[in-house]
Amino acid sequence: MGASKTADYTLIQTDLARYCKALSHPARVAILQLLLERKTCICGDIVEDLPIAQSTVSQHLKELKQSGLIKGEIDGTSVCYCIDESEWIKATQLLRTFFDGFELNRNTCC
Repeated sequence: MGASKTADYTLIQTDLARYCKALSHPARVAILQLLLERKTCICGDIVEDLPIAQSTVSQHLKELKQSGLIKGEIDGTSVCYCIDESEWIKATQLLRTFFDGFELNRNTCC
């Protein structure tokens, strides 16, 4: 979304959209799951565990980093990635609040 389009939305709405965009591709979900399982920074191993090319993994890592869900540190000639814990907690809370806003059996419009 362009800057002029996001001005009409709350910070919570734009943050939620940013996290949802990051989660909107199965490869990015797989990368996040890999990082969560390993509980450590991962450098080159990500490519070995996914059925996609290095360049595609790099594009997905860039998207995840822009969302704030992961962070990366340069280690020699490579970048090591891990979950950004504070951003992950924020995303978890926002998504939980968003989904908890729906009450089962209360929505009878359809």
